[in-house]
Amino acid sequence: MQKTISILGCGWYGLALAKHLLANGYNVRGSTTSADKLPTLQTEGIEPYLVSFNEQSINYNPAFFNSHTLVICIPPKRSSAEQASFPHKIAEICKAADNSVKNILFISSTSVYGDRNTELSETDEPDPDTPSGKAMKQAETILKNHPSFKTTILRFGGLIGPGRDPGKFFAGKINSPNGQSPINLIHLTDCVGISTHIIETESFGYTFNACTAHHPEKQAFYTQATINSGLVPPTFINELTSWKIINSNQSSTVLKYNYQITNWVQWLQKGKL
Repeated sequence: MQKTISILGCGWYGLALAKHLLANGYNVRGSTTSADKLPTLQTEGIEPYLVSFNEQSINYNPAFFNSHTLVICIPPKRSSAEQASFPHKIAEICKAADNSVKNILFISSTSVYGDRNTELSETDEPDPDTPSGKAMKQAETILKNHPSFKTTILRFGGLIGPGRDPGKFFAGKINSPNGQSPINLIHLTDCVGISTHIIETESFGYTFNACTAHHPEKQAFYTQATINSGLVPPTFINELTSWKIINSNQSSTVLKYNYQITNWVQWLQKGKL
């Protein structure tokens, strides 16, 4: 019997995951907050749903939450109001999923750690230093403490891949600070790969960091990425101020996931997003 996966938020990552799961024999329900995007989901073979959870209104079809696993990939937007209300949104989603969803995969962020000038792993207590990081930490706690389903927290590093060209991030910028700081990135290929692996192996009830275990200096990586994209190279201040290195060993040792991209220098040399 085919398992049904519901993906709350079919954006850059969610849509890529949905396509991959469909190709691997899963039934996939996907949500969007825009009616204009429903035909796109349907064209891809995704069962489309219009779902919204915000302070003004909550709107969803209960059938969307009637699934084996719910993937939540709706990061808080940059506005302070959205970040402040994000934990409440997650709590309302938990109510909607109560007693109908068996497992939840929550896409979080390594921003929950903050820059603590050290290497950080899943055994370290999160100590966020940004509003979005604080909102993510609260959301994680709400989901982990919910009794009716098992939740795995998956903390992505910086996201790159098709549609997110790292060469554009610093193009033309002058004297960007903290040039020696290590990067903590993950490619869309591995975002989809590790998520699928969690679903396939039923690895729920865990917390995993998800970053490629290669952390070259920001100034070296982004300068080369910008050159690769044919854009104006940035300049950086050759300094090391605030930083962190995200350790993702548990995704290899506990989950036994093998990253497809292991070296950013080699990836840049290939010149493909």
